[in-house]
Amino acid sequence: MDKWKCMVCGYIYDPEEGDPEQDIEPGTSFDDLPDDWVCPLCGVDKGSFEKV
Repeated sequence: MDKWKCMVCGYIYDPEEGDPEQDIEPGTSFDDLPDDWVCPLCGVDKGSFEKV
């Protein structure tokens, strides 16, 4: 699965890890994240991420 980088703060969303702080299970692809998901570090929306 592809990793995605927040272009504001540099956070990397890794689908293999998910986002436990926001109850996102490991194995959740970036495309399957809820529309209201935000970067756990800086709070921007998914539109501020780019595939790395």
